[in-house]
Amino acid sequence: MPFPEIDPSALPLAEREGYFKTDESFALQLDAQDPLKQYRASFHIPTRPDGKPVIYFCGHSLGLQPKTARAFLDQDLATWATLGVEGHFQGPTPWYSYHENFREVGARLVGARPGEVVMMNSLTINLHLLMATFYRPTAERFKILIDSPAFPSDLYTVQSQIRYHGFDPAQGLLQVDPRPGDFLLREEDVESILDEHGQKIALVLFNGVNFFTGQWFDMPRIVAAAKRWECTVGFDLAHAAGNVELHLHDWQVDFAVWCNYKYLNSGPGAVGGCFVHEVHGKNTALPRLAGWWGNDPATRFQFHLQPEFVPRAGADGWQVSNPPIFSMAPLRASLALFDQAGMPALRAKSARLTGYLEFLLHHYCAGRYQIITPQASSRRGCQLSLLAREHPRDLVRTLEDTGVICDFREPNVIRVAPVPLYNTFHEVWRFVQILAR
Repeated sequence: MPFPEIDPSALPLAEREGYFKTDESFALQLDAQDPLKQYRASFHIPTRPDGKPVIYFCGHSLGLQPKTARAFLDQDLATWATLGVEGHFQGPTPWYSYHENFREVGARLVGARPGEVVMMNSLTINLHLLMATFYRPTAERFKILIDSPAFPSDLYTVQSQIRYHGFDPAQGLLQVDPRPGDFLLREEDVESILDEHGQKIALVLFNGVNFFTGQWFDMPRIVAAAKRWECTVGFDLAHAAGNVELHLHDWQVDFAVWCNYKYLNSGPGAVGGCFVHEVHGKNTALPRLAGWWGNDPATRFQFHLQPEFVPRAGADGWQVSNPPIFSMAPLRASLALFDQAGMPALRAKSARLTGYLEFLLHHYCAGRYQIITPQASSRRGCQLSLLAREHPRDLVRTLEDTGVICDFREPNVIRVAPVPLYNTFHEVWRFVQILAR
């Protein structure tokens, strides 16, 4: 049978029996009918000592290597070897305009327009650079609103920015916490805090998908609520880019940053990405921390003859340094696969993978683990976070010993992420059998 037209992961658990089955043959059948099944062969899958592939459910932490990444990197190494400095303007992919290779594909990835996305630096550096422009506190409006639990680097960035501007983080930082006894945030609580403090909030800075729970926030609702109080809105998309469908331009997001080494499979420490809405990108008078690669290309190489910084329009105008070519090469390989598969198709498979995983967990492991990720597929991405009631660290070590790679977050949460580009339904079935034992 083909994939059903209805998405069973969108149904209540009790109604999924008619669409999902618990036997191994059903998992194999789903894989046989998977329209994206060919993409698994595009990645290097780590293996166990016996040579068998591991079950790699850790794409939310570090994505796997595309097999074509080496060819892209080798090409740039060959350019360096044969052309030297001339590689900036010659060769298959000249370095001078290398970042422009991501102009179109990067925009499609996050629902932006060409010119609104640039790949540069790393996530936290980009967050500081964009906050230099978009966090302009005054004595009356200086607070920053973030989600909780916030990723530590985001929290440190925000605290340091508040201090840098002469304010006390104890007064300047507002966090939206889950309600007592709950793990998930409610958008109505975000709206309530904005209604109470909106006139004092300079910036709303949320994760698109929370790293701990895997909750995908209602981003357009948060933007709309913040804009009612004339707050600037930014997002950390580390766990959202390449995971869920985004429409940053249409949602009127002011800016966003993300890393490319998680779902976007570009290697450890890969170059980051950022989005600046075109309404701001066109405003070249906006203050920023400037560097020569954000300068107008027409005058970039005039050096001492051009003492004044003239920013290029668009997100490119926030660049400070020339692009790290060898870090960008794997990103070319990965984004080509994303562009070919398309985020709508990837999201459809992702919802079925997590829906199937949730169904099997309730069948085989009822009562042993609590899923703290939202049940609705429209409120989560690839990740399910499982609260382990007993010996969570021992459980993770046992999973690793049996060839399952996921990760652990204090105090007792295991994050499991079957990603649609290279994970299978049969891997989900096998994982649950191991967990049930």
